[in-house]
Amino acid sequence: MSTILIVEDNERNMKLVRDILQHHGHATLEAATGAEGIRLAQAHRPDLILMDIQLPDIDGITALRRIRADPALSATPVLAVSASVMPDDQQRIAASGFDAYITKPLSLKPFVAMINQFLQPGSRP
Repeated sequence: MSTILIVEDNERNMKLVRDILQHHGHATLEAATGAEGIRLAQAHRPDLILMDIQLPDIDGITALRRIRADPALSATPVLAVSASVMPDDQQRIAASGFDAYITKPLSLKPFVAMINQFLQPGSRP
């Protein structure tokens, strides 16, 4: 069973992602802030991290930098999850080092396929 950390400050989005992942047999960890996400990532070393970009404390890009700075987490796939569709925002997010970008609202089949792809051994480029 894979463990996936969800960093999301919107309760409805958190519930939706949690329900989808648990339905597909994954264990989930949940954080509502970037700082809590970093702490949970360091404490539990999840197999995959889903990171919202707009969080109440630090943004997802800053949280990603801190996660990548930890040698124990540097190889953990981190996927950006954002409702922002502005091309400038998407470029900034893509350039910041996330492994992939998922747009909200989630589309169920592509979301599950992307999660499964990143949980396969050797899935990171």
